[in-house]
Amino acid sequence: MFKPSRSNLSDSSDVPPGRPMRPPTVTFARRTASGRYVNYSRDNLSRDDLDSEIGSGEYMNYTVHIPPTPDNQPMDPTISQRVEEQYVSNSIFTGGFNSVTRAHLMDKVIDSETSHPQMAGVKGSSCAVPGCDGKVMKDERGKDLLPCECDFKICRDCYIDAVKVGDAFCPGCKESYKQTDLHEKAVDNDGSPLPLPSSEGISEKGRNMSLAKHSKSGLIRSQTAVGEFDHNRWLFETRGTYGYGNAIWPKQPGYGNDSDDGVALEPTDFLNKPWRPLTRKLRIPAAVISPYRLLVVIRLVALALFLAWRVQNKNTDALWLWGMSVVCEIWFAFSWILDQLPKLNPVSRVVDLNVLKEKFETPGPNNPTGKSDLPGVDIFVSTADPEKEPPLVTANTILSILAADYPVEKLACYVSDDGGALLTFEAMAEAASFANFWVPFCRKHEIEPRNPDSYFNLKRDPYKNKVKQDFVKDRRRIKREYDEFKVRINGLPDSIRRRSDAYNAREDIKALKRQREQSADEPLEPLKTQKATWMADGTHWPGTWMHPDPEHSKGDHAGIIQVMLKPPSDEPLYGSEISDDNPLNFSEVDIRLPLLVYVSREKRPGYDHNKKAGAMNALVRASAIMSNGPFILNLDCDHYIYNSEAIREGMCFMMDRGGDRICYVQFPQRFEGIDPSDRYANHNTVFFDINMRALDGLQGPVYVGTGCLFRRVALYGFDPPRNKDHPGICDSCCCFGRQKKKKRVASSPDENHSLRMGDSDDEEAGINLSLLPKRFGNSNVLVDSIPVAEFQGRPLADHPSIKNGRPPGSLTIPRDLLEAPTVAEAISVISCWYEDKTEWGGRIGWIYGSVTEDVVTGYRMHNRGWRSVYCVTKRDAFRGTAPINLTDRLHQVLRWATGSVEIFFSRNNALLASSKMKLLQRMAYLNVGIYPFTSVFLIVYCFLPALSLFSGQFIVQTLNITFLVYLLIISLTLCLLALLEIKWSGITLEEWWRNEQFWLIGGTSAHLAAVLQGLLKVVAGIEISFTLTSKSGGDDNDDEFVDLYAIKWTSLMIPPIVIIMVNLIAIAVGFSRTIYSTIPQWSKLLGGVFFSFWVLAHLYPFAKGLMGRRGRTPTIVYVWSGLIAITISLLWVAIKPPSGATDIGGSFSFP
Repeated sequence: MFKPSRSNLSDSSDVPPGRPMRPPTVTFARRTASGRYVNYSRDNLSRDDLDSEIGSGEYMNYTVHIPPTPDNQPMDPTISQRVEEQYVSNSIFTGGFNSVTRAHLMDKVIDSETSHPQMAGVKGSSCAVPGCDGKVMKDERGKDLLPCECDFKICRDCYIDAVKVGDAFCPGCKESYKQTDLHEKAVDNDGSPLPLPSSEGISEKGRNMSLAKHSKSGLIRSQTAVGEFDHNRWLFETRGTYGYGNAIWPKQPGYGNDSDDGVALEPTDFLNKPWRPLTRKLRIPAAVISPYRLLVVIRLVALALFLAWRVQNKNTDALWLWGMSVVCEIWFAFSWILDQLPKLNPVSRVVDLNVLKEKFETPGPNNPTGKSDLPGVDIFVSTADPEKEPPLVTANTILSILAADYPVEKLACYVSDDGGALLTFEAMAEAASFANFWVPFCRKHEIEPRNPDSYFNLKRDPYKNKVKQDFVKDRRRIKREYDEFKVRINGLPDSIRRRSDAYNAREDIKALKRQREQSADEPLEPLKTQKATWMADGTHWPGTWMHPDPEHSKGDHAGIIQVMLKPPSDEPLYGSEISDDNPLNFSEVDIRLPLLVYVSREKRPGYDHNKKAGAMNALVRASAIMSNGPFILNLDCDHYIYNSEAIREGMCFMMDRGGDRICYVQFPQRFEGIDPSDRYANHNTVFFDINMRALDGLQGPVYVGTGCLFRRVALYGFDPPRNKDHPGICDSCCCFGRQKKKKRVASSPDENHSLRMGDSDDEEAGINLSLLPKRFGNSNVLVDSIPVAEFQGRPLADHPSIKNGRPPGSLTIPRDLLEAPTVAEAISVISCWYEDKTEWGGRIGWIYGSVTEDVVTGYRMHNRGWRSVYCVTKRDAFRGTAPINLTDRLHQVLRWATGSVEIFFSRNNALLASSKMKLLQRMAYLNVGIYPFTSVFLIVYCFLPALSLFSGQFIVQTLNITFLVYLLIISLTLCLLALLEIKWSGITLEEWWRNEQFWLIGGTSAHLAAVLQGLLKVVAGIEISFTLTSKSGGDDNDDEFVDLYAIKWTSLMIPPIVIIMVNLIAIAVGFSRTIYSTIPQWSKLLGGVFFSFWVLAHLYPFAKGLMGRRGRTPTIVYVWSGLIAITISLLWVAIKPPSGATDIGGSFSFP
C-alpha cells in the first residue's frame, strides 16, 4: 500500500551544468541534523547523485506497508529493540494538556563527559554512512550496536531508514539485514509528535505480555474477534495466571490459588521440607509486659477514683479554679487512655536474610540458573525546590539508592522534581555520571553507608575490616572524584546562568539583525525577547526558567521525563582492569546501574496539583507504565539508604507467609546532625520506638511519609486477599450492607480476591477490569498493569501453607526493553488533566485534602482491612535530617498538628472507621486526630499554678491526705510505666524526658495554633499561616550546630513566653504574700509553687533556645528580669495586701 505525499525539499539545485534533468522517480532519503540529505538506495549511495535527484524538481515521499507473509517473517528483534531503547534513553520526552508528546534527542545531558553505557547522552562511534554526522548507539555493555555481520557502523536513524525505505540492505556490504523487526511507532528525530499506544483492544505493553495457559491440548491463546488477545477474558474466565515482562507461567491450572486441591508443585519431596519462615515475631518478655499491663490497669482505676473524688469534693473558696482544673484533668485522663491502651501489645520482629537468599537467589529445580526471583521495587524520591532542598543532598540520596544491595535489574529509581528546575535535572545527571565510579566501589569493598557524603564524614576508622590491598588507593581515588563531583554540583547554578546568558545574548543579536533587515531605514523599536533557560545541548529547557515565562514557570510547564540511566542488562556486566582510561580495577565487579528516571509532572494554571500527594500519584502512574514494580519505596530527598540491605529486610515481610495481606512496611526514621542533647526531641524516639512498636502488635504502624515500602495494589485501593471484620461500637447498623456484599463476592474464584474493591457500589467492580478505567483514567496500559503487579507481588508458593502465591522461578526472565511509545504513554499519565473524573487522590494512591497526606493514606489502607508491619533493623535502614532550630521545629509540628485537625473534621475520622479496623487501632487513629485539642486544656492548666499563687487559693480546699495519696499513686504509676517502656523499647531516660518537655512546648504553641487554624478553616473557610517575621542567626559558619542557636521570631513563641513570665511573677508574688502575711498559708504556696516549677521545668529547653548561644545573652538581661519580677510582686502585694494586714509585711513600708 502506498501513501504518497508531495513536498519540495529544496528550492535550489546542485545539478552540475549541462547535466540533463531526470524524470521524477521514487527516492528514499533522510535529512540529517547538519542539513545534508542521505540516500539509502542499493544502487546509488553517492551524495552528488542524491542531491541532484532531490534538487531536480518535485520529490515524492512514499510510506510502504508490506503485510507479513510466509516468505516475509520478522526475525530476532534484539538488535532493533536495543537500538530503540538506547534512543529512548538519550531523549527527553515532553508533553501534556493540549500539546503533543515530543521526544528530543539530546547530544549531551550535562557539560561534562559521560562514560557509563547506561548513561543518557553517552556517545558512540561516528556513523559510516556518507553525509551523516550521527552517532552509533551502544548496548548495555558500552559496545557499538552493529546490526550487520560486516560490522558496518550505522546510527539509529540511518538503520531505520535503511530497513523501512532501503529494502533492508546494509549500506556497507550491500547484503540484506538478518534482523529487521523495527517498531512501527519509532520516534522520529525531527521532533514530530509521538504516537500513543492504540486505545482500542490491547495496549502496547499488553502485546509484550507473555500470556499463556497450559492444558493437555497444548498451548492455547484466547483471542478476540479482531485477533487481539483478550486479557480480561483470559484472566477471569480461565484459571490461568497473569503476569508481565519477567514472568514464567505454571504448568497446571489453579497453581498458587487458595484452593487446596489446585496446588501441584514439583518435585513432591520439595513440599516435604520443613517450612522456614522469613520473619519471626518476638514478643516482649512476660517479666516486663505483665507488670506493664498491670500498672496500666492500676493507674486507670486510680484515675477513675481520683476524678470521682475531685468532682465530689469541691473547693467552695474558689469554684472557678476548681472547675477549670477538673475539666482539664478529665480531658487529660481521656487523652492518656487513647494514647496508652494501644500500647498494651508491643512486639519486635526479626528477619532472616539467609532464608531470603536461599528461597529467591539459589539454584533449584524451578530456578536452574540461580537468577534472582525477587520482585521489582520502584523507589520514589520527591523534591520540589532546589533552593530549599539542596541538589547535593538529593544527589547523595540517589547515589545511596543506586548502590543498594538488591538485584540491579529489579530496581528502578524515579526522581520527582515538582519545581521543574534545570538545576535539579543536571544535578541528577551528574549523580548518574558519578555513580559509574561510586556504585562499583561500594560493591567491591562492601561500603556502608553508601551515601558518599556520610561515608567520607564518618568519625570511625574507614579501614576497619577492609582486607583488599587496593582499598586505600581506590578510596583516595573515589574521594577525589567525589570532591570534584561536589564542586560541579555547587557550580551548576552559575554554569546554567552563564550558559543561558550566552545563548540569550546570541538570540538577541540574531533578532536585532533580523529587525534591521526588515525595517530598512525605519527607527528600531526596543526588542522584547524571551530570557530562556538553556540546556547543555543548546536547546530550551521545557520546565521552569530562571526568568519565569508563560508555560515556563513553577505552576505552568510541560510534563518532562528523561531516562537518566536506561534499564540494565539481564546478565552481569563486569568492569575492566586498570588502564589509562580506567584508574580503578573493577574487573570482578558488576558495574550495572539500576534504572534512573527524572520526572517532572505537568502543571498548568487553574488545576489543583495537590502538592506532594499529587506528585507521588504521578510517579505511581508513570512507574506503572515504565517498570511496574509490584512494590514502591518512597523516600524524601534528604532521607538516604543507610543500610544497603534495608530493601531486602522489608521484602522478607512481603514475601513471607501471609505477606500478601501486608499493605506496607514502615521503617523508623533516624536523623543525623542533631545536637547531642537533642534539645527539641528531634529524634522523636518515644514515637518511633514505643508507639510504633506497640501499633505493630495491633493492625500495624501508621504511615509517616518516608521510609515506607508499599504494595502497589494496596495503593490502588484494592482490598486484601482475606478480610476479617472487627466490629466496633458503631458497626452493627452500618455494616450490614458490606457483610451482605462480601458474601456475594466470596463466591468468586480465590485468585480474584486480591483485586477486589469491597466498598464499591458495584459488586462486580473488583473482578471486572473493564470498569477500572473509570477509576484509574483512560490509560489502557496502566489498567493492564494492575493484575500484573498483583501477581508479581504475591509470596512464593513453595509450600502448601502459602495462600495466594506465585510459582517459584516466575520472575527470573528479563524485563522487556524500553520503547518510545511506553515513555510517551508515561507522559500522558503525568499530565495535569489525567486525574479529572477519576478516583486518584480520593481512593487510589496518596489521598488528597490534608497536609498530612501520609497518615490519611495509611488510614485508608487499614480501613480496608490491610495490615502493616514495623521493621526495625539492627543497622538503621534510612537516615535523614531534621530541623534543629526552635522556630523551624515549631513550624514542623504546626504542620503535623494542622493535618491532624483536618483529619478530625473530615471523613477520615476514626469514629467513622469500618468494621475491618481493629478497636485499639481505631483508638490510635482517633488519638491522631484529637491530640492537638489537648493544647486548649494544657494552656489553661499551665496558667492554673500562677492563678493559684496570685489569688492565694488552690485547686483543692486543703492539701489533705486523700488528695496527696491519689497524686502519689498517679505520679508513681506514670514513672513506673515510663521505666518499663524504656526497658522494652530500648530508649534512654533522657530521651523520654526530652519528649515530655517538648510535648508541653509544642502543646502550648504549635498545637494551639493548629486548632485555631483548623477551626477557622472548617467554620469560616479562612486559611491562615504562621510565617517567620524576622531572622537573626549566629555568624560562626564552622559550627555544626549553628542553626541551633539561631533566633527566628515567630508568633508561635508568644504563648510559651507568656506562660514562663506569668509563672515566674506568680512565684515571686506567692512568696511575698506568704512571707508578709500575718497567718502564712504554706500549704497553698507549696502546691502552687510545685506546679509552677513543673511547668517551668518542661519549658526549660524553650527558654534556653530563646537565649541563643551560650554566653551571648548579656548579663543585664538577667538583672533587669529579676528587678522587674521583684517590682511587680511588690506592687501586687501593695495593691492587694494579705487579709488581716494593714501594712505590707507588718512594719515594712516603701521609703
